[in-house]
Amino acid sequence: MKITIVLGAFFPVPPTLGGAVEKAWFEVAQEFAARGHNVTLVSRAMPGLARDESIHGVRHIRVRGFDSPRSLLCLKALDLFYSLRVRRVLPAADILVTNTFWLPLLTRDSVRGRVYVHVGRYPKGQMRFYGSAARLQAPSRAIAAAIAREVPSLTPKTIAIPYPRPQPTADASPLHARDKIVLFVGRVHPEKGVHLLIKAFMRVAGSELADWKLVIVGPSDIKQGGGGENYVVQLRELDANGRTELRGPIFDEAELAATFLHARLFVYPSLAVHGETFGLAPLEAMSHGCAVLVSDLACFRDFVVPDETALVFNHNSADRVESLAIAIRSAVADPSRLARIAQAGRLKSEEFSLARVADRFLADFDLLTGNSESLLLRTPAAATTAVATGRMMDAKDAERTSR
Repeated sequence: MKITIVLGAFFPVPPTLGGAVEKAWFEVAQEFAARGHNVTLVSRAMPGLARDESIHGVRHIRVRGFDSPRSLLCLKALDLFYSLRVRRVLPAADILVTNTFWLPLLTRDSVRGRVYVHVGRYPKGQMRFYGSAARLQAPSRAIAAAIAREVPSLTPKTIAIPYPRPQPTADASPLHARDKIVLFVGRVHPEKGVHLLIKAFMRVAGSELADWKLVIVGPSDIKQGGGGENYVVQLRELDANGRTELRGPIFDEAELAATFLHARLFVYPSLAVHGETFGLAPLEAMSHGCAVLVSDLACFRDFVVPDETALVFNHNSADRVESLAIAIRSAVADPSRLARIAQAGRLKSEEFSLARVADRFLADFDLLTGNSESLLLRTPAAATTAVATGRMMDAKDAERTSR
């Protein structure tokens, strides 16, 4: 099968500047190629990256993109310019996966492939433009439900297929053998609740967590989706005692994995009700054996079972700082419970392996192109499971997920 994957205008691939979507599709594309498919990935050009090259069997074409702007209107305009450039280099394909706003509207030529819209952002009115697409693919059931609420007629075209967990590079050490570290990895931006985490940590740092440290990893630069230097200054002012370490972004996969493997508790207090679509960072923490604590957002529910695979705090509480502080205090007060949750989370993360996620995508691609029988002939058990678990959500499923 010929598969083209088009990623956005603002981050390069390989994901040398981060980006959960870029990170996920970079790995998925290589898995497709390893299974014998002809895969092309189109992304932003950057100095030091060839305009046309092959990496692990995937052809990479790069076109001129942009740094992320502050203005949403400007972002849409830049996405249009980028999409027009991309359209000129698209090869013939069976499937065209796109993570841009405009390309599904600009490319309706069946020679370029059935249009497969990856909904990597929370729907905010744009779904009504994609009625001619073959598929709308959401990374979580919560986002599939949001698409259904926004445009009910698109429910039959909508499917939930998650991001794959990053592949662990080393065995996870027992929780009690790790450093006493509370870790956050993600964009250092107000919507991620980083200020909330520091405030909550400071409330318990003088007693229950007297010998613990808070480590914040992620970009703060506005061009990389961060909150900017002023936000970093505010964060530093919240911790006068220097118990918080702001390390900046870590893009090297081995170094990032080592950071996860040293931490006992990973906290992701996102406040982005209409921003989060899946939660790749908490899933990555689970895969590395961290105990995970998240806010009560619907997008995490595909892998978070409260008090079983992860801990959850009420981010809608009247005093959400205290709510998070109580959750952190409770977590570290019972090491055996924390270890049990970490182990259950690690096992849960295995359901999101690269192989399993690729199975689901390829099964859906085959359904769209009329080649489901060929998939069944190649890998009967995997294909049957993928078709069953990757089936389109009906209206009842979507509504149940949204509650």
